[in-house]
Amino acid sequence: MNVLIFGGFLGSGKTTALMQMARYIVETSVSDNPNKVMILENEIGEVGIDDAFLRGGGFRVDNLFAGCACCTVSGELVTAAIRIRKEYDPEWLIIETTGLAYPAKIQQNLKEAANIPSRIAVLIDASRWARLHIPMEGLFAGQIYGSDAVVINKVDLVEASVVDTVASDVREYDADTQIFRVSALDPVNAEVWKGVLGI
Repeated sequence: MNVLIFGGFLGSGKTTALMQMARYIVETSVSDNPNKVMILENEIGEVGIDDAFLRGGGFRVDNLFAGCACCTVSGELVTAAIRIRKEYDPEWLIIETTGLAYPAKIQQNLKEAANIPSRIAVLIDASRWARLHIPMEGLFAGQIYGSDAVVINKVDLVEASVVDTVASDVREYDADTQIFRVSALDPVNAEVWKGVLGI
């Protein structure tokens, strides 16, 4: 089971990007595994894929499309990841974090508690970066630090120089992360998903 922790602040466009990425995985997979992608969402404080999936507590699974399912949990993410690995063993588990989560802490918990390695990708909203990144600097730095990939989204809404500034700021938080520039409302280039997933 490959694991991607997919973070980003509220309103950055995670759900739209996530659905594109899930479809990319399903459409390009050569695995015989019928469970291509499972998306794990934590219910705390945020509505993600679809409000219908987030009603009620506990753990539930809903099929989104062939080979892709969405799991919701109102409790411990690590326990849910262990359960998903045992019961479904998907080709990919994508954990969509809440907008206030620190992906590196989730990564550490998965590794220490269950020996589950993972990658981290963080989505950034280019159109709101200038307004938010100073007052939210601690959160953004914590989300970006340790990431394998940062996807700067909504680049169609700002000048190229603004995107360059965002990329420069990201480099200050983590000099080693890969940076991609997209508008998730349009089809995202396959090379971006390959970079995000590390394949």
